[in-house]
Formats: sequence, structure tokens, C-alpha cells
Amino acid sequence: MKKSILQRMAEEAVNRSETVEADNAEKLAPTRRHSSPVIVNVGKSLTHLGEDSILSLDPSRIERSPYQDRFNDDQETKIELEALKVSVASEGQKIPVLVRPHPTKPDHYQLAYGHRRLAAIKSLMADSERPETVKIKAYLRNLTDRQLIEEQAVENGVRENLTWIEQAMWAVQLKEAGLSHRAICPVLALSEAAVSHLFRVTSVIPTDIIFAIGRAKSVGRPKWTALAELLKDDSKITAVRKILNIGEFQSKDGAGRIGMAIDIANGLTSAEPNGAPEVVDITLGERLFGRMKNSSSGTTLTIPKKEDGFARWLAERMPELVREYDHQSDRVK
Repeated sequence: MKKSILQRMAEEAVNRSETVEADNAEKLAPTRRHSSPVIVNVGKSLTHLGEDSILSLDPSRIERSPYQDRFNDDQETKIELEALKVSVASEGQKIPVLVRPHPTKPDHYQLAYGHRRLAAIKSLMADSERPETVKIKAYLRNLTDRQLIEEQAVENGVRENLTWIEQAMWAVQLKEAGLSHRAICPVLALSEAAVSHLFRVTSVIPTDIIFAIGRAKSVGRPKWTALAELLKDDSKITAVRKILNIGEFQSKDGAGRIGMAIDIANGLTSAEPNGAPEVVDITLGERLFGRMKNSSSGTTLTIPKKEDGFARWLAERMPELVREYDHQSDRVK
């Protein structure tokens, strides 16, 4: 039987790694070149995937990995997730996720990689009139905690789209899980010096400020380092925290938010907001129809996706409501 493409790719990757290691051992050269741990793990993972069968699972029974390598609530992430959701809805799920049996919950699973695919499919499931019909394609494999971490590293190494601060916060989680700096290096495919720098930044910038700024897709090490240097002064941390909930800060992208935080910490702009945003929920009983937020930059009304009917009704009634408001304003005058 002919070998699958995945198996051939896996064997070639592993063979190249073994050949390099053997040659280096024989030559005993003073400057040794090591194969990237990510490349080696890609070969091993492809071997496993060539052997695994694809299952169809209930998305609601799958939980995220206990090691969070990505930000959940960042606005840029939400935009990317919405695009993926549209793609999956129109073209289907092309690449299976990888899960392991949940260590404490029978008939449940923990995700090794594919969290955006899982989030998109769970969102489609929530919108579906028949959620029980929505399934997710998955490889199932028994993994130790360390193997689960390595599988996450493989996906991130192949895609190479973790932002610098996401890497830094993942390193914090790995350290909390008991991994040493040296053990974290191959997981992130970084040198010990680079990993140490991640911790120098995260040890200074409070996590609430990091998550408020977000994954900052276009922002790298220099700006995060600059902000960390400024926030060694506790009074500057207080100043930055004052702007985290104002509309002007929240309306910016990651680069804009960290730029604004640096300006505040440098004293280039005032840290005093014009007032905390006023939030009013539009509800009927426990049902939320919308949320109105009034800030220094204006007023916004957000209507949940599941209340699209109300949104359309409101849009149709808006001209009439504007005329009613205008007429009432004239009478007040």
C-alpha cells in the first residue's frame, strides 16, 4: 500500500533531524547546529496524524487546553474569529482539531490545538436552530500534559502567528505549570535569553494592562519593553489604569492602545479620562436586547447577534423615532 503524503513528510522530517544529529556527533565541531524543536515535532506529529482516524465529536464536550497561549477577548481576535466562522459555515471545517480525553470528566475532551476552529464551530452551534447536528472533526489521542504543550507548540510553530505578548503570556502559564526556563525554550523555539526577556516584561506590566492592550498584532518586543521600563514606577501604572475603560482607548487597535499607554506613562497626555463610560443594558426580564455605552467619544448601541430580529425592527422604526424625538424637542423649546 502506498504511503500517505503525511507519512512521507513525517519520515523525511525525522530522517533529516536524525542525519543532522549523527553528522554533528561524528564531526564534534565547536559550533553545532541544532534542528529546530518545532521542525522535529512537526515530523513526529505528522506521523501520528497519518495513523489517527478522524472522529466527529460534540463541540460542547470539548474544553480548551489548560495552557492558554492566546488572548480570548481581544477585538482583533474577535474579527479574525468572525471571518473564520463565515469560512467554516460556507466551506466546512477543512482541518481537524486535536483533542485528548479529559483527565477528570468522563466523555469529555481537552483541546490540544485548533482553538479558533473550536470557537468558530461553537459559535455556529449557538446560532443553529438544531445545535445537536453541529459536529467538529477531531483527532483523538492520549496525551500527557507535556505532550499536549508540545502539540500546541507545533501548531504555533507552523503558523508562526503568535504575537510577541501572546508568547510572553504563554511562557508565564508554562512556568506556572512547573516548566523551567530551559524546558520552555524548545516549546517556544526560543533561546534562553529570549525567554528571560519575556519574563522581564511580564514581571513588570500587570496582567490587566496587558489584556486591556490585547494581542497587539503589529507590536513587537521593543514597544513592550519600553512600556515595561516606564511601568517600573508604580504611579505610572496607576495613570495607565485610569484610561483602560475609556472609549478613546478601547476604540483603538493594539498598536494604538499600547502607544496611548506609553504616552500616558511618559506624561505626554493627561491620564484623567473625561468620565467613566456609562453603560445601560436594554433588557426585558432576563433577556438582553442591547447595550448602550456613552463615553467621551460618543454613544454606541450593541445588539447581540441572536437579537437580529430586534435590530431589524429597530432599524425600520428609526425614522419614526427620530421624527418623534424631533417633534418632542421642538415642544420643549
